[in-house]
Amino acid sequence: MWNYEKRLEYPIHIKNPDANMAKIILAQYGGPHGELGASLRYISQRYVMPYPELKAILTDIGISVS
Repeated sequence: MWNYEKRLEYPIHIKNPDANMAKIILAQYGGPHGELGASLRYISQRYVMPYPELKAILTDIGISVS
């Protein structure tokens, strides 16, 4: 049996929380023009690509962006 502990690799100590900056950072990761959206667009475009070499490139880009 194993015990799962959710810990960060490097501990973070926040002295002054900033809600406005948190909203900006969250929008960059999960917003419509963020990293996750870009990654999903690359992955979904690979399914309509007619050339196997280009499918592989879109897959590599989509996986490395996320």
